[in-house]
Amino acid sequence: MPRSVTLIRSAALSDVAEYAYAATVPADARLVFLAGACPLDADGATVAVGDHAGQAAQCVANMRTALAAAGATLEDVISTRVLVASTRQEDLVAAWTVVREAFGAHDVPSTLMGVTVLGYHDQLVEIEAVAAVLDD
Repeated sequence: MPRSVTLIRSAALSDVAEYAYAATVPADARLVFLAGACPLDADGATVAVGDHAGQAAQCVANMRTALAAAGATLEDVISTRVLVASTRQEDLVAAWTVVREAFGAHDVPSTLMGVTVLGYHDQLVEIEAVAAVLDD
């Protein structure tokens, strides 16, 4: 399946960020808007309570499942927003490291945010994403 996402980098911006600064898709791409992936198991229980990295891993796994249901993969993601319930930068970095490693070379534009609270009991991480696919 051909990939529809083009990642854009700019030599005029810092290369410190571990992601592309922009992404484009062709006009005929089908956009896939994912609900925030939460750290829930198949029974709806929050996993990895107290563990930012563990919850990020479950979020990525759930995001992969949702993408597959839409005919997409992580390589079709255009952008992400990683929400972490914490005021500690170390916690944000712990979650981000898991997400960054999951995407590998497909370093999509991303925003990492500390928030006060998320929707489920004991939830520390949530990942929002948009993807684009070219249908055959």
